[in-house]
Amino acid sequence: MANLLEQLYVHLDAADLWHDRFTIKRGEHLHMEGKTDTNIYYVEEGTLRSYVVVNDEEQCIRFGYAGDFIGAMDSYINHRPTNFNTQALKRCTVRVLRQSDFQGMMVSSPALAELWQRIMSWMIVGQLEREIDLLTNSPEERYLRVLNRGTRVFQEIPAKYIANYLRMTPETLSRVRSRLG
Repeated sequence: MANLLEQLYVHLDAADLWHDRFTIKRGEHLHMEGKTDTNIYYVEEGTLRSYVVVNDEEQCIRFGYAGDFIGAMDSYINHRPTNFNTQALKRCTVRVLRQSDFQGMMVSSPALAELWQRIMSWMIVGQLEREIDLLTNSPEERYLRVLNRGTRVFQEIPAKYIANYLRMTPETLSRVRSRLG
């Protein structure tokens, strides 16, 4: 997936499609539930988390790192207010890609459109795997699947957010990590 994202960045950079670049301080939000945001953002530096609020509790659904694209995809697709919040866990610098510019480029570049479809397909499969993990796997199995995808999450994300993402308490995460070494 990283290679696909790098290819996308190269296409966008070569076409000079970036609208803006800005910095978000730790704790600030890139976008918030209830607001319409049809931009896509490229994370140049920093770490973010996307979450929803269910019964007054935050449920972490995704992390974004340097080199990732992130956005409120429900708002991007439907042009309606998003259900998601994205918050900086560390100071972040992001570049802004407007939907209209991006879609115009995809119309004129079949290679870019195909690349975007491959990225979206990969993201859908990843989301389906995550749903299956949360519905069927034990805490240990969920932890191991995330670990097998890469250690970046454990290097850059505070344990309380990892535990929330894995749908376990921080204490359970600590026990799982101790048991599995």
